[in-house]
Amino acid sequence: MTSDEAAFLRASWVNVLGNVAKIAVEGTLGLTFGSLALVADAAHSLGDLLASLVVLIWGRLSFRGPDSNHPHGHERVEPLTALFVGVTLVGLAVKIFYDAVTALLEGPQIRFSVLLVFGLAFAIADMILVYWYTDRVNQRLNSTGLNALATDALNDIYTSFAAVLGIFGAGVGMPIVDPLAGGLVSLLVLKEGLGIARENVHYLTGGAPPQQEIESIRQTVLDHPSVHGVHDLRCHYVGTSIEVELHAEVEGDLTLGAAHDLETELRDRVLERPSVGDVHIHLDPEGMGEWQGSN
Repeated sequence: MTSDEAAFLRASWVNVLGNVAKIAVEGTLGLTFGSLALVADAAHSLGDLLASLVVLIWGRLSFRGPDSNHPHGHERVEPLTALFVGVTLVGLAVKIFYDAVTALLEGPQIRFSVLLVFGLAFAIADMILVYWYTDRVNQRLNSTGLNALATDALNDIYTSFAAVLGIFGAGVGMPIVDPLAGGLVSLLVLKEGLGIARENVHYLTGGAPPQQEIESIRQTVLDHPSVHGVHDLRCHYVGTSIEVELHAEVEGDLTLGAAHDLETELRDRVLERPSVGDVHIHLDPEGMGEWQGSN
């Protein structure tokens, strides 16, 4: 097991255990005292727990190299796990919103207790620690799975603060605030889930990277003194890494050996970019003009 895979697994386990603790505390208190805001926040964490388990189980596959069944490796596994996170959150958001509307129509049932305050304080502190650790590890790994979990943990903090409004309302004799806070939580969860899902659908469908990144790749090749032009540059995502295809225009009288060495050097240059996973380069003699009108 590599050090990166070990760090990935530790961060995944921190998310799993952090969510288990949050669900146990908030779920127990929310059900005991009838707080929809707390139950909604615990339900959000239940989705997070499921997502954490999926990232833990599936995400480690992304560290495996190519095999007979996956000749290009397992790069697509990680955005697939992150997409699962997003879809799960969208489904939970709809359920939480439905429960909030039902509570508003039928009347809130919350009974205030100081234990609700302690439960929320624990939940917020728990998620701050989970977010801090996950983000710290992911600064080195740049994993979309861990990024989805870190984003989820950060949004958990926000949703817990929204739940604070519900508990505060119950404490000052305004129980109607609790289902309103639950509805607000559902909208925050929905926004988060849609954002994660949209980003990872782009990865899985082989979308193009940002134009700025494409131009930086082009310039990396053009900066070589033996390259006089670049055309037919194509960049797309394979998983979360960029696969690059391009034609480089060079002197037409290079020997086969010199052309091979130049192609290898250009490929290595592009592969030095952290976002690039693979490069395919074709060398064209300068001045042929076959690329006129192409990019």
